[in-house]
Amino acid sequence: MTKIYNINKELIFDEPFLYLKDALEKHKNKLRKANLQGADLSNANLEGADLKGANLEKADLHNVNLICADLSNANLSGADLSGADLVCADLHNVNLICADLSNANLSGADLRKARSFQVDLSGANLSGADLSGAILEKANLEKANLGKAKLFQANLEKANLRKADLKGSDLICADLHGAYLKEANLQKTNLGWCNLREANLEKANLQNADLRYANLQEANLSGANLEKAELFKANLERTNLKGTILD
Repeated sequence: MTKIYNINKELIFDEPFLYLKDALEKHKNKLRKANLQGADLSNANLEGADLKGANLEKADLHNVNLICADLSNANLSGADLSGADLVCADLHNVNLICADLSNANLSGADLRKARSFQVDLSGANLSGADLSGAILEKANLEKANLGKAKLFQANLEKANLRKADLKGSDLICADLHGAYLKEANLQKTNLGWCNLREANLEKANLQNADLRYANLQEANLSGANLEKAELFKANLERTNLKGTILD
């Protein structure tokens, strides 16, 4: 027997002969504000599901199919979304605090203003995703694919972006204070007006990057490639440029 209630404790549907996953797959367009806290939905097919405002705190969603699903304003804090398919999903204003999205596919997803403090996005595919205004403080983005992603005014303070691919991404006015970007690919990345104070960019590839007005004060750029990078009015006070490749 499966009964699903919303966050206001109102019954959404009752399926006496279906297990939870089967019931949710059948009613995936009726899950707005559903209370699924701690539920095991691993490997479920919820493509295109309406989970707007749903409570999925600490739910098991690993390897779940959420392609084009609406998860806007949902609570996914502490949830396991490792390996999940979230291509083109709507995750704007979602709560992803301490969630596990390692190796998840978020290509083209809408993550505007997502609250993602200490989220694990290591190895995740975020190519073309919109993370404008997202809070990714202390997030783990090691080896993540962020090619051509939008990160305008995103908070990436003390985030781990080691070996991340940010080629062609937009990081205008983003906060990367103290971020770890060792060996990251930042080719043709727009870092204008970006705060990179005390960031570690050791051996990073910044070829053709736009760093106009960027704050690189006390940053580590040792061994970094800055060939053809635009540094107009960038703050390089006490920046470590040992072994840096310049024009």
